[in-house]
Amino acid sequence: MPSYLILFRFTQKGVETIKDSPSRVAAIKKEFKEKGAEVKDFFMLMGRYDTAFVATAPDDESMAKLVLSIARRGNVSTETLRAFTEEEFKKIVEGLQD
Repeated sequence: MPSYLILFRFTQKGVETIKDSPSRVAAIKKEFKEKGAEVKDFFMLMGRYDTAFVATAPDDESMAKLVLSIARRGNVSTETLRAFTEEEFKKIVEGLQD
C-alpha cells in the first residue's frame, strides 16, 4: 500500500480545544482502519507543523478522502506528501533512462 506523510497545523479552533486532541487522534485512527487505511505513527512536532501521521492507504484517492474528512472538521489544516519506501525509490531510480 502507498505510504503518506500527513502534516498538520492546529487552527484557532484546534488550539482552543487542544485537550480533546488525543481523543480526536484515536477516532481518526479508527476511521482510517474502517476505510482500509492505517495510521502507522503519530508525532507531535516542534516547528512549522504541530503534528504528523505516517500512514498507508490503498490509493491516493482513498487518502485524499480521509485527509479532506479530517480537514473539514476545522481543527487542523493539512499537507499530505506521498512517501516512497526505500525499495520503491530503488525501483524508480533503476528505471531511469541514461
